[in-house]
Amino acid sequence: MTAEPVDALIVGAGPAGLMAAEMLAAPGRRIVLADAMPSPARKFLMAGKSGLNLTKAEPAADFARHFAGSVDPRTGDFGPLDVIEWAEGLGIELFTGSTGRVFPVGMKASPLLRSWLARLAGVDLRRRWRWTAIRDGEFGFDTPDGPQWIAPRVIVLALGGASWPRLGSDAAWVPMLRDAGVDLAGFRPANMGFRVDWSEPMRRHLGAAVKGVAVHAGGLIGRGEWVIGAQGVEGGGIYEVSAPMRDGANAHVDLAPDLDRDALARRLARPRGKLSVGNWLRRAIGDPVKVALLLEWGQPLPKDPGALAGLIKALPLRHDGPMGLDGAISAAGGITGGALTDDLELRALPRTFAAGEMLDWEAPTGGYLLTGCLATGRRAGIAAARLLDQRDRALT
Repeated sequence: MTAEPVDALIVGAGPAGLMAAEMLAAPGRRIVLADAMPSPARKFLMAGKSGLNLTKAEPAADFARHFAGSVDPRTGDFGPLDVIEWAEGLGIELFTGSTGRVFPVGMKASPLLRSWLARLAGVDLRRRWRWTAIRDGEFGFDTPDGPQWIAPRVIVLALGGASWPRLGSDAAWVPMLRDAGVDLAGFRPANMGFRVDWSEPMRRHLGAAVKGVAVHAGGLIGRGEWVIGAQGVEGGGIYEVSAPMRDGANAHVDLAPDLDRDALARRLARPRGKLSVGNWLRRAIGDPVKVALLLEWGQPLPKDPGALAGLIKALPLRHDGPMGLDGAISAAGGITGGALTDDLELRALPRTFAAGEMLDWEAPTGGYLLTGCLATGRRAGIAAARLLDQRDRALT
């Protein structure tokens, strides 16, 4: 079968692939954006259902500290301020919350995606095109019209990691790249919850939100809200510290992060009178859910007010390990830094660039993960466009 010649092929129509397409788009260029799903950016739209957190407004050095792995997404090249300017350029009005997280005023992803796709009107978006093979620089697909081959001058791969397979991130690309000699790190869950075998008294709190606490692990702090679920603990505050917890770091919860230990000890030194232990503790720390966690993970409770205050400020988070990859928000692992040039070109496959969650980096939710995908998509797209320009100049 004869392969269709195109200037650029992008495989994967999530945020990284769409950003790469934006960088490659130019008058006269034939650009194909292929995606296995019936519609683009499905995981992006799913994330936006609970409020699309685009980025987090904080200094570049603080922002960069939230990324780990063998690949540096280089968010300094396209960081929070750049994401804000880019989204506003699409006509999306934004606001910054009290924690620095940046959202569209409408809180949804769909208006931004519609505007983005309109900007990419010159790109040929091909739906239900699943990448299945490589042969001598040509890429094969299963399509609604049967097998098809494309012969691109440059390629950007942005197929996602191994989480959320029903939305397209199924890591089906791993065997093809491994066979091509690309070095890959095994996938592990990221931004996931942790399993907890709750006691019977704790089950009355299932579904409750945990607010106003700080979770500490591996030098990181999660101040976001999280949930007591039937299987364990999950939510933004847990995800912020999930990487060191997954890797074996001990975690503890500060149930009163805005109160110092001495002030808390003075509260606990007041006579209890006829109050039950639960009501007495609730007066001290103000929330029955916090009290429930203290009774769950802190028994036996110290009698000394100072020691009890210390426990409340550093309550061990007792868990039975991370939840699985199939339930994780994202994944760690993928194409390693050693398999890539500085421009995110695959050393084993010249002219082929990679971006997004298929690279070996990870970051928490809260704006970091999405910004990293946009930054790597932009970086790969710019490099691919530069290579096209160089080749065009060489022909003139």
